[in-house]
Formats: sequence, C-alpha cells, structure tokens
Amino acid sequence: MAMFPKSDRFWNPLLETLPRERLRELQIKKFRRIMKWAFDHSKFHRRLYEDAGIEPGDIKTMKDISMVPKVEKSMMRGIQKKDPYPYGDMLCVPLEEVSEFRQTSGTTGQPVYQPDTWQDWEWWAEAWAYILYSQGYRRSDRVFIPFGYNIFVAFWAGHYGAEKLGCEVVPGGVLNTEARLLKMQELKATATMATPTYILGMADTARTKLGLDPAKDLNIEKITCAGEPGASIPTTKKRMEEAWGAKVYDHIGATEIGAWSYECQEQPGGLHVNEGLFLVQIEDVGTGEIIEEPNRQGKMVITAFDRLAQPCIRFDSKDIIVWHEQECACGRTFRMIKGGVVGRADDITKVKGVLLAPTAIEEAVRGVPELGDEYEVLVTKKGDTDDISLKVELQPEAEDLKEKILAKLNDQLRLKTNLRYNISFHPYGSLPRYDVKAKRFKDLRKDH
Repeated sequence: MAMFPKSDRFWNPLLETLPRERLRELQIKKFRRIMKWAFDHSKFHRRLYEDAGIEPGDIKTMKDISMVPKVEKSMMRGIQKKDPYPYGDMLCVPLEEVSEFRQTSGTTGQPVYQPDTWQDWEWWAEAWAYILYSQGYRRSDRVFIPFGYNIFVAFWAGHYGAEKLGCEVVPGGVLNTEARLLKMQELKATATMATPTYILGMADTARTKLGLDPAKDLNIEKITCAGEPGASIPTTKKRMEEAWGAKVYDHIGATEIGAWSYECQEQPGGLHVNEGLFLVQIEDVGTGEIIEEPNRQGKMVITAFDRLAQPCIRFDSKDIIVWHEQECACGRTFRMIKGGVVGRADDITKVKGVLLAPTAIEEAVRGVPELGDEYEVLVTKKGDTDDISLKVELQPEAEDLKEKILAKLNDQLRLKTNLRYNISFHPYGSLPRYDVKAKRFKDLRKDH
C-alpha cells in the first residue's frame, strides 16, 4: 500500500512516469544534443570524435551511442592546467562564464577540476530536487547539513536542492561534531545529510560525549547519505536507522558526473537512475558488451545530458552496478540498479584467487551487533600467499564474548567473501574515525 498520495510522489511527474519507449526517444535526442554541443565547443571532444570517425549526426539509436568513445578520469587529468587554465581544452564556455569551482576528492589519484556555469549549478540543484522530493523532503522540513563546505561538491548541491524545494536549510560549516548535534537539538532539525561514516560517528559522539540518544533526544526523521556505499548495505543502513530512529536513504553522485541516482521512500532494495537527466549504460568489464538484462554485473558508463561547461559524455566511472529485475511500486518508470554501487572496478581485487569487494567486508562486520562501527582491513603478501588482517572494535559491554563474536564474524565473512581473515579485537574508540569518506581498506601488495 502506498505511503503517500500518488499526486505527491513526484518532483517532475511528466519525466518520472514517462513510458519507456518515449523515455528512450528522449534520451537519444538529448544525447545527440549534448554531443553536438561538445563537438562544436570543446577541442578535446572534437579531437576525440574525429579520431574515432564519428560525429553527432551519426547518432540515431542506442546502439549508435555505444560506438561513441568513452572518457576516463585519467584523460581529464591529462589536460587540466593547460589553456584555458586550469581546465584545459575540454572546457566548452569562456572562462568568464564559469561561476563554480569544485574538484574531486582525490581518493583515486590526482584531483580533477570541475567548472560549472550558473546554469550548470541550477541543473545540480534540480537533480538533487528529484532526490530529496522522492525521499519525502518538503517545505516544512528544517535540514541541518553537517558538512565542511570545502572544494569538494559533497553536500553543496544538496544544500541548494533543499532550498529549491523550499526547505529551511541550516549550514553546519565550521562547527565541530558536538556543536552540530547540539544545534540540531536546539533547532529541532527534521533532516540531515552526511556520509554513512559520519552519521554513525555523530550518533557515537552524541551517546559517549553528550549523553544524548539521537533516536529519543533529536528530531531527525530522515537522513540522506552519499560518498560511500554504506546506505545501500543492509547491515549499515540498519545501524544508522536504529541509532537515529530515522529513515536512511541513499543517493549516488560524483563531482564530474552529477547526482544521478536515488532511493525513494518505497526503499525497494535499489536506487532509481534519473533517466530524464542521465543515460546510464552497463558494460561488461571483459568484452565491452552493453548489458540490458538484470542481475549481471558490469561497469557504468554515464552521460549527463544537460551539463555544459565541462560535459560528461560516455564517462567510464569504474562503478560496478547491476540492473534490478523489478519495477518500483512508487510508479516511476526510471530503471533501478540493485543494491546501489557494488564497488569500483579498481577496488574489486583478487585475494587468494577470489574476487573481493570491500563492501562485502563492511556488510559482514556491521552485521555483528557486538562490534563497533569502525574496522580496518589490510591486505599484504607473506611469501607467495596473500594475507588479510581485519581489525575490529568490541562494544564495551561485549568484552567477555570474544570467542562467540569471533565465531559469528568468521561465519559471516566466509559466507559473504569466501575468504579467511586474521582478526584482531581492539578497544572501543581506538581505530581511526573519519568525518567524510573513510579509508578502511588498504591493499599493500606491491603489484596492487
């Protein structure tokens, strides 16, 4: 049964319920338009397409789109800081039209600079409006954003998207975690946005340093996460929802792409792709074949239809995703990906001959309630053998249950990863804490 009236479900009822055939026609039209824009205004894109012997007029079908060359982050790094400085010849507008600067976090290498025009920034807010409206944000909400407002895009666009919906937005900028929690309590904020790591960290700080129970002493009803896959990992989502007494929703975006996917209030075990603003294709990692059927993993190649300053056209994101086999009960015709982003092609690695996704370790650890939220994984080489060390924290009240907890954790790890680990227990609060993106998985093997 629907949780809310159908008329109140959609930010853009026309696009979000467009029949699939018409949606495909629109996507082809919009792809051809953004490709022509880049071909006409970007020396980088013109070279790329001319070298491949393809031009915008050749695009008539989805199959034609699959022939368009992909762009990788390394290519973007290679041109930046050249003329026009600092973006290079991928830029499609005069420098004086750039009104926003952001850069990637640099977690996968040298940061990439991202210029946006004011029109692009309005597009960012529009993409976030889809997300927040689908998750129940309305004009009556007071949204507290505990984010450092730095050069990473993170929740900048979430801030503007919430304002576009008419929400009252409270920026948590330079406040520390304790001050942020107290301000949430003082103002009776109803919603917040952060990485899963920081959501769990705030709950821990509230309990241990302020004597507050977020589920009882704060007014938060909904939480939107980004930056990490945790909000799509059932055990991590459960921890957050229980700690805050609130609904936790996932969203996926990236600085060089935009906010392209979101979980709606139905929470169907997957996230909608915003197919009105983006084209997502899933490509077989080995063959390059475009995957249309559900439940088959591949890497995402994505196009943002309406971003003009530095277009995102057939961008190889390295994100591993899977099409969902079902439609969502919410009524949106946008396809869903199952369980969010499974991992990154460059994060999923072979250990002892087994493909390992770090998200599987997170799901196992967070599924043991006697363990704390933090953990650390270290992959090394001992002779010719891979070795995996896993550090975990015990909840203070669980000190006498180590053997039972160890057995339970080993069972979960074998089930979810088919690997054995050297597990060590550490005092609660002793492992590193993170405010934004966590770095819990470290592969120190020389060939990795």
